[in-house]
Amino acid sequence: MSSSLEAAIDAWHASVNDGDLQRSAKAVGDPVVVLGPKGAGPITPAQFAQWVQRSGIKLIPRSWHPVSERLMVVEEDATWPESSEPTRVATVFRASDGKVTAALRLPDLTSALELAYICREMAASE
Repeated sequence: MSSSLEAAIDAWHASVNDGDLQRSAKAVGDPVVVLGPKGAGPITPAQFAQWVQRSGIKLIPRSWHPVSERLMVVEEDATWPESSEPTRVATVFRASDGKVTAALRLPDLTSALELAYICREMAASE
């Protein structure tokens, strides 16, 4: 696992879990590609910070699954302000230059690993 990839993902989690809007905006690329239950696509760092504030989400990493030098799947326990219990999810992360450039949240580890492997193969065949 690339230490810069892991550091970028750690910084992303820390900023999101602290609800730190300024750090959250600095933890992502411009744009950052996101995927979640309410949609997918590229957003700006400011839009990402707004999502952090609006959602109130906390994502506690539980397992790390390296896919390539730039891709990692992290299984997480997600909670929201209205949650009574955590929900297990998994996020495909891509990072570049010390920033997360994609955070694709899926409902389970198997789905996230499948998507990550497809992304890796697409990038390798360019």
